Amino acid sequence: MNTPLTSAPEQALALVQSTSLNRLVAESIEDMILGGELAPGSKLNEMALAQRFGISRGPLREALRMLEESGLIRQEKNRGAHVRKIALSEAADIYDVRAGLDAAAGRLLAERITPDQLRTLREMTAAMRDIQAGEVERFHELNLSFHDCIVGMTGNPVLTEQYRRLTKLLALFRRRNLLAPMAIPHFAEEHSAIVDLLEANDGPGAAEALFAHAQGGRQRMLRDGELAGAPSEN
Repeated sequence: MNTPLTSAPEQALALVQSTSLNRLVAESIEDMILGGELAPGSKLNEMALAQRFGISRGPLREALRMLEESGLIRQEKNRGAHVRKIALSEAADIYDVRAGLDAAAGRLLAERITPDQLRTLREMTAAMRDIQAGEVERFHELNLSFHDCIVGMTGNPVLTEQYRRLTKLLALFRRRNLLAPMAIPHFAEEHSAIVDLLEANDGPGAAEALFAHAQGGRQRMLRDGELAGAPSEN
């Protein structure tokens, strides 16, 4: 008896479904990492994760491969997969590259920013000014969203993808020294000044302001990281 052959459309559908499952699992684990549920250095238990998501080891391992490619985890023979730790020196290097991407985003957006985009950024800076001293976590979220919006508003998918990848890596460093309560008003004003430059269509000025803003964060990170003792890669 002949075994029925799977048609090309069915094969394509199976491939899409498999890829979608792998990506959904990878995104779920990424959320666990960036949300702090899986701390830097922690081992990823394949059996527990497979049971949690109700999947076999195959899709899980493909999801882990995706996360390794993104830099969030590392896999070693006989040691399994671990959430990466970012050393102080690597975090500084990431800041350098991200500062350049911030500057590029400012220059590009200043040339094409729309009234609706300006309104969105103004609303965000207004919300930052309303933050109270004890709402550090809220300011942290607004700060990330502000810079992500600027990058996303450029409409440049390559810039956006690279920027977001580096932002996720810096999240592993988990040193939010720049968000000390007393510094919140200062950062809110820096953000407002950046929006002024974007509104004036001042590309070079916006690029310079965003670059300096990022480099200021790098210097504070280095200062506080050295005082606290920086993590080392494992």
